[in-house]
Amino acid sequence: MTNPFYDPYVILSKVYSEGAHLKIALAETPIEELNRARTVKTVYGVLENDGYLGLCISSFAERTPKAAVRIVLKIALYWLIFLKKPRYMVTDTAVSLLKKMGKGGASGFVNAFLRAFDESKVRLPEGEEGLEIRSNFPRYAVKELLSRYGARAENILLAKSRGVTVRFERNEAEYLSRPHEETPFPHLFIFKNFARDEGFDRGDYTFQSVGSVAICDAVEPCGNFLDACAAPGGKSVLLAKKCTYVTSCELHDHRVGLIESYFRRMGVENAKAVQADSSVFDPAFAEKFDGILCDVPCSGLGTVSENPDLPLSKKSADIAQLTGVQLSILSNCARYLKVGGALYYSTCSILEEENDGVVGSFLKERSDFAAEEIHSPLPHEKTAHGLQFLPDTAYGAGFYVSKLRRKA
Repeated sequence: MTNPFYDPYVILSKVYSEGAHLKIALAETPIEELNRARTVKTVYGVLENDGYLGLCISSFAERTPKAAVRIVLKIALYWLIFLKKPRYMVTDTAVSLLKKMGKGGASGFVNAFLRAFDESKVRLPEGEEGLEIRSNFPRYAVKELLSRYGARAENILLAKSRGVTVRFERNEAEYLSRPHEETPFPHLFIFKNFARDEGFDRGDYTFQSVGSVAICDAVEPCGNFLDACAAPGGKSVLLAKKCTYVTSCELHDHRVGLIESYFRRMGVENAKAVQADSSVFDPAFAEKFDGILCDVPCSGLGTVSENPDLPLSKKSADIAQLTGVQLSILSNCARYLKVGGALYYSTCSILEEENDGVVGSFLKERSDFAAEEIHSPLPHEKTAHGLQFLPDTAYGAGFYVSKLRRKA
């Protein structure tokens, strides 16, 4: 059996030092299967509490430790503080790992640090800084939410995912004997734990977020539909039930394969996946579609509870670049819509700049489009141009959708 800190250390090193996405690092790293659940819990726990664990280290270390030592300390502190493991065991495990990795020179420091650490002496700052640390959201997001939502911002920032969201195509009764939570959408349930089985391969069910289903719910049935940023394909599969035919675009070739695989598994025949850049005009698509969804690349800050590594890579300066891409996709795809058709814009962001801000800029460019009212059974906030869903009332998820009608 390997050192229990080793697998979490390898995965977290890829995230912290190499900028890898957590889910990709987990999928691509060989880990000890017997203790997979423990490893996953540890890496998610460390990242969810990254700000607080960093504060703990800075409170008891005179100098910032090097990256490898800092990661080992964060794992050890997570086990000590959140998993309530014995101090001697945590200390011995951390020191042993450092020695095995050839970093024995740091073992004395880590040993002394963990033996001296006293959480009661860690002082959490007040105000924005304290909320940033507790929520693990970047400061710019904390500032915006406090400005827009006041006291509610804390609940939004600290909301957690409610579990695994599963949408059933058939045979759902076989699974509903397990503890679950209903959602406002048919055949969509949230489970605390849900192990994938042969029903997944048969297409009996799929894993699809509440946000994804809510966005599809806002789409009106139509004939020819374009899903402009479609990977991995869940929305296209659901929209194929509403629309006569769905064309699913994806920029990267390997992700086109993911969509095609999704279609096959779920038995979808009235859809096709194509490789295309939805920000670049294709004359073959001009005024071809009755409905279009632009679920654009975004900061993803509405999904921090499920992707705790996101705040590590999302800087305030990146948002302006993102909004440029978002507006480019929306403006280009508007050229593909027939007169009278509906254009939908969505993100998994809670930042106004990426949501109403982009739609507002688009509407200034295109006077032949107008925002239409959307209704949703999921709690939401009405904005100038659409609906904003927030993590404290939408099962831990934050996302946005706007419906724009092309006028004659």
